[in-house]
Order: sequence, then structure tokens, then C-alpha cells
Amino acid sequence: MRTAIVNIGTIVTGDLAAPFAKGDGILINDGRIVEIGTLSADAIAACDVVIDAAGTTAVPGLIDSHVHITFGDYTPRQRVVGYLESYLHGGTTTAITASEVHVPGRPKDAAGVKALALAARACFLDYRPGGVRVHAGSVILEPGLTEGDLEELAGAGIWLAKAGFGAFATPFDYAPLMQAARRLGMVTTMHTGGSSIPGSSGIWAEHVLASNPTVSFHVNGGPVAMPEAGFARLVNESTIALQLCTAGNLRTALLTAKLLDEAGQPERLLIATDTPTGSGIMPLGMFYTISHLASLGGMPPEQAIAAATGNNARVYRLNTGLLQPGKEADVLLIDACAGGSQDDALSALRNGDVPAVSAVLTAGIPRFVGRSRNTPAGIRNVRVAENRLPRDFSGAAH
Repeated sequence: MRTAIVNIGTIVTGDLAAPFAKGDGILINDGRIVEIGTLSADAIAACDVVIDAAGTTAVPGLIDSHVHITFGDYTPRQRVVGYLESYLHGGTTTAITASEVHVPGRPKDAAGVKALALAARACFLDYRPGGVRVHAGSVILEPGLTEGDLEELAGAGIWLAKAGFGAFATPFDYAPLMQAARRLGMVTTMHTGGSSIPGSSGIWAEHVLASNPTVSFHVNGGPVAMPEAGFARLVNESTIALQLCTAGNLRTALLTAKLLDEAGQPERLLIATDTPTGSGIMPLGMFYTISHLASLGGMPPEQAIAAATGNNARVYRLNTGLLQPGKEADVLLIDACAGGSQDDALSALRNGDVPAVSAVLTAGIPRFVGRSRNTPAGIRNVRVAENRLPRDFSGAAH
């Protein structure tokens, strides 16, 4: 399938080093971005689908790096079916598991947590609910697991390991397994903040530093934040990526972003939602946090967008999250909402508004064009200008 997006007003790349791209078009072929710039008439004419962006802003699809996956598009925590498909309508095109800890009656023995991770990964390899790519299967570290177990899992394709919900006597006891997982090439993640489920304990900066995970999960609290002094310690004494979550503490989210900016290390900032949890289902959660950083924290909106896209992609080693040739074609068209006070999506984010999501493409396939069912309409009329395929991408049924 060959697709062109034309008449784009602004292209935000998701790359902190080069946050904007020149031109007004994106050419996509077989699920990958082929060209960004001003497309030739011949290139456009050869496309199966042409989308008129009508002057809206193109950004990479959002990567939510903290989603509590179970099995299928269902969350037992909130008893909701179809939440991932709904998240796509909030601009999320990739969901990364925060471990399958919410599976009812989840196993806690070594054999059980291994089986759970393997089953979850396998179930989502070829299943895209609503078009969302789900990276599932994060082994929950429990007493009894050995480095040999982790090596077996890594050989079977498990590349995520999670600390924070195991039955260890103290959070310091996670360190040997966390370090072993990193040696095996896994992305390691660690709950940070107060306890969030019965039987778990608070994990503070000293525990995180001892384990040295790839990512400090919801460093601003999930939902309760760690003691204040810990934020500067994690920024200044480590290179750990610091994940901000919508379901956490807003004040400490702004503090974390400020400390990383002052340290000259904005690439370590990641945005996620930490949902579904007791905080609920948040289809627009990623954009809420982007707007909070841009409006309350004074962060340039293109930098906040990078924290939700390119930064996540780099830390999790994904070939998406950036609008660049060769990357997977996960693309959003966003706009200021009709009836609002702003004239474009980036201005809306600076104002604290969530943008209108006017089109979502994942793997180069338009999932809807025209209007999300979870946002107001944009002020511009994004439409399918040409369609040579027997499919309706207009999203008119929302």
C-alpha cells in the first residue's frame, strides 16, 4: 500500500536534535516512511491513498510506554473492553506493557511468571487492536528466578523485565536480577514511588540507583511520589530514563522535567500514562501530559512531543516514534480544536489544550481520517482526497 499525506502545515519529527522537518508531504510505502518534503506530482499520482492534511500538524504516533496489558483488548482492573482501540483515537499508536501484573490470579512462582511473559508476548505478535502495536510480555521479577531463567526467556524473545511487584524482603533485593537482565540485553523497568497494590512496597531513589534499571517507571509516582530529594539524585547520579505518567503526581512531573532540562539531558524524559489502573482509562492521557509540560512547565511543545515519541523509541529500541525515512509509518495529523482560542496544534498545547486528532496511520494504514471519536473536531478539514482501494478510511461513522 502506497500513501501520500500532502498539504501539511508543520512536520514535527519527534527528534530532539532536529524537531522540525521542511516540506509539506510524507510519502509512505509498505508501512515505512519513504520521503519527507515536497512530494512530486508523479509520486502522489502513484499512491493508492492521498490524504489532504489541510494545513494541520504532522507528528509521530505516540508511544505509551506504561500500559497494563492483560490479554486481548480488555482490562479487568476497569472491566472495559476495547480500551486500546480507544487509545488509538487519542493518538497512541504503540503500547508497551508495564508487565502483566493485572492478570487476575497471576502466578508468582518462577515457572508461572515465565509462562505469563511468554504467553502475553505471543498473543500480541500479530494482533493490533484498532491498529495499535502492542509490545507485551515483561517478566515480573520474583524470588526463585535465576539468571538462567532470564537467559532462557531472552532466547525466546522476551526483552522486558519488571521490578516492583515481587515478593522480595526489600527492594534492594531486585538488584542482582535487574543487573543480570541488562547483561542479557533486556530493557529493565522499575516501579518508583509509593506502593500501588497490596503486598508491594515503596521504592525510592536509593533502591532505583542500586538496581540501575533502564527506566524508572512513573518516577512522578504511580500514583504516589517518592520523597523530594530523590528526584535530584536520580537525575544527577544516574543515566536512567525517567518516565512521567499521567496517573502520577503532576507537581513532581514538572519538577523532573525541570531538573533534566537544567542538567542538559532532555533525552532521558519519557511520557506514558500508567493506565489502566485505579486512575481509570485515559485515551487522551498522553496528550494531557504533553499539554501540562508545555503550558505549566514552559516546555516547547515539540520537546514534549519528543518525550512521548522519539525518546521512548530510542530507550525501547523501536523503529518508530520519528518522522524520518525508513521508520515505521505511524503518523498523526493534529490540529487546534474547533471553537477554541488557538489557531494550530502547537499553540493549543502551549495553551494547555489537548489537540484535535484528525487522522491516525499505523504501519502506513489510515485507521481513520477526519475526526477522532475522543476529541472535538479540528478547525481544518482533513480528508481523503484520493482512494483507489475498496475501503473507507474517512472515519465518518464516529
